[in-house]
Amino acid sequence: MMVSTPIQLFLPLLTGLSLVLSASASAAESPAVNTTYQLPAAELQAVVDAPRGPSFQMGPQRKLALLVNLPGLPGIVDVAQPELKLAGLRINSKLRAASRFEFGDGMSLLDVASGKIRNVTGLPANPRIADTAWSADERWIAFSRWSDTGVELWLLDVDKASAYRLIKEPLNAVAGAGFSWLNGLSHADKAEAPQKLLVRLNPLKQAAAPVAPIAPAGPNTQESLGGKVTQNRTYPDMLKSPADADLLDWQLQSQLAVVTTKGEVQRIGQATVLLAAQSSPDGQYILATQLRRPYSNMLPISRFPQLIEMWDMQGKKLKTMTERPLRDRLPPGNDAVQTGPRNYGWRSDQPATLYWAEAQDGGDPNVEAKIRDSLFQQAAPFDAAPQKLQDLATRFADVDWGRDDLALITEYWWKTRDLKTWRISPGSPAQQAQSAPPELMFSYKSEDRYADPGSPSKRINEFGRAVLRTAADGHSLFLIGAGASPEGDRPFLDRFDMKTRQSTRLWRSAAPYYEHVLTVLDDAGKQVITSREASDERPNFYLRDLTGKAEPRALTQFPHPTPQFKGVQKQQINYTRTDGVALSATLYLPPGYDPKRDGPRPMLMWAYPEEFKSASAAGQVKDSPYKFNRISYWGPQIMLARGYTVLDHPAMPIVGEGKQEPNDTYLPQLKMDAEAAVNEVVRLGVADRNKIAIGGHSYGAFMTANLLAHTRLFRAGIARSGAYNRSLTPFGFQSEDRNFWEAKDVYQAMAPFNFANQIKDPILFIHGEQDNNSGTFPIQSERMYQALQGLGAVTKLVMLPNESHAYRARESILQMLWEQDRWLDNHVKNAPPPVETTK
Repeated sequence: MMVSTPIQLFLPLLTGLSLVLSASASAAESPAVNTTYQLPAAELQAVVDAPRGPSFQMGPQRKLALLVNLPGLPGIVDVAQPELKLAGLRINSKLRAASRFEFGDGMSLLDVASGKIRNVTGLPANPRIADTAWSADERWIAFSRWSDTGVELWLLDVDKASAYRLIKEPLNAVAGAGFSWLNGLSHADKAEAPQKLLVRLNPLKQAAAPVAPIAPAGPNTQESLGGKVTQNRTYPDMLKSPADADLLDWQLQSQLAVVTTKGEVQRIGQATVLLAAQSSPDGQYILATQLRRPYSNMLPISRFPQLIEMWDMQGKKLKTMTERPLRDRLPPGNDAVQTGPRNYGWRSDQPATLYWAEAQDGGDPNVEAKIRDSLFQQAAPFDAAPQKLQDLATRFADVDWGRDDLALITEYWWKTRDLKTWRISPGSPAQQAQSAPPELMFSYKSEDRYADPGSPSKRINEFGRAVLRTAADGHSLFLIGAGASPEGDRPFLDRFDMKTRQSTRLWRSAAPYYEHVLTVLDDAGKQVITSREASDERPNFYLRDLTGKAEPRALTQFPHPTPQFKGVQKQQINYTRTDGVALSATLYLPPGYDPKRDGPRPMLMWAYPEEFKSASAAGQVKDSPYKFNRISYWGPQIMLARGYTVLDHPAMPIVGEGKQEPNDTYLPQLKMDAEAAVNEVVRLGVADRNKIAIGGHSYGAFMTANLLAHTRLFRAGIARSGAYNRSLTPFGFQSEDRNFWEAKDVYQAMAPFNFANQIKDPILFIHGEQDNNSGTFPIQSERMYQALQGLGAVTKLVMLPNESHAYRARESILQMLWEQDRWLDNHVKNAPPPVETTK
């Protein structure tokens, strides 16, 4: 099922298409500011408007694939539509759905065996296709279509390649897609038997949405009565008043219904404030998660009280599974969890067996405990005592189900980056757990990409659920991995024998291509579908025979979206910082450019720091020199069109080994990282040392401001949607889990706002006015700009109306490129020689 994009946040309706540029200096001192959207150079516009390839969604039987055509970017008129911002959700109030702005506008079906493509008929003009889901037998595809009045449920008849609206009633898609398939292959063995979907509908005869009174009844008050120390990060879009809480309830109020492929609708249960509804694999039970009061004005909806119940298919409550309180008192630390049952899910290999995890240490990573979590299961009719499956020394992370004697349990500990995967025998509901103890299959550090064994291949079982695919011997798995190595990523397919715990390599990507396995088609591991690309060849899908009897066959032939960039030179470079930590980056050079002949060019570096617990992991190579040169409007490569050289993702590791935390030495390490990158590109002759700019988004913007505050390595900086004052994120940021008062010196030293007076090189700030990311509130850029402006620095602030943490409207993206191009042109490419080049 194509998952909904992260829930977007709500924006006020604009009366015009003005772009707000902040200019607080006097009119006599300030340059004229533009109050309308600007268009960048034609070569930059061409990238924004380049055709996008369709999304590729393989059917569960691996015979067909759905291709959904993706149109260009939405306009600001669409992005500026009203939104509600409630408890971390952004809601399209008119449609009762989570805000989203990317849709498909066409569908086609690809036959894997023949390679033939059929266009889907029956779609209206501009269909705005949102979520899609295959039925287990590949006979149907359910999808939602956004109309002007609601979210509609549609059905695609695969045999006829024809789509039609299934029911008249609109879906409630505020918390999820609003629909899912209810039964699998076991219920679809007869062609005439209708299949079923579980859907969320708006309540019948629901009263009008509550309206906040013009005159408030009193103040909006919060109070803390003290207690133990907790750690809640700073979140945007929280509830602000009782009226907000009532409106949230109204938007989430929905009623479950069963809909057949014949369009028959049967409402079940009562309307309730529903967050989630998971049907059992056999379609006989529903695990319903409902919202309960009291709510919080400081926490997102995921931390609100919840009532989790087991229902039958008539909506009758069979059992209360758990009642979760408001989770406002979690212990400090990234490994902290709530007490009581959590991570509920259905065993995908059983008709109706529920599983969940429970903390055994009070959820507190700071207390000593041999057992941190335990995993339990309970089978229908849920009246027997829960059965313990396994005790874990760290936190439960994930489970892959296979059969009664095979499941893979993964546990994880953030503090040490330890990750372990165990094989267990979960047993069937009619028997106790097998006596065989858990067997350790894999153990490595999550940040050690070279040691990653890969992820197991899955198949679709009789319930329409994904389970582990085993080879004919019954004890071998197929592992699909990225293949990280010192020469770059080389994806692979391995056969892993669980008895010997040895892997046999079946296939590995080879130059000049970057190719990775999407799915294994058979239990022998002889046929796979891959995505293959090269530096000048965009990704296409291939059917590959691993026996070597046939050449790979292209299933798609998507053209190069930006042929003007063919010939871009891409190179993986490796270098070392002064303390010996190995670093790497991807270097891009414009087509036809020869550094020996043409000399060094102005360069744009674009980076994002990462924290590590070991220098060896920090030095590992990422990316591949054979990946397609994706010239996107979002990254730095687009500036190749303007003659710049580009260094993308130069490694900026921040290492803290043993008991030392990475951020304890953030600034010295960041400076070493940047110095090493600058020295290397100058040594290669591809960059003029006096004409290098640094940029980044989010934490990369934070990095940019720090590098301009503490070095003179760069002529200018571009900082998009960042955070600069760490006192505004006092309970942690990124991977830092200490609070401000525990590590005050670290917070203060890392905050570039505290060193604004040291920024001597021009810096451009761009920020979405409706940023929905934790910590990167728009005020972060506003206050940083005001500080620099008051200190007499060369700076500019561009606030993009109606934009979140990632910008969405075509006008916003074009404005962003216009600003970046002019900034680099004025302060890097055509800048006069600097008075001082290093610090």
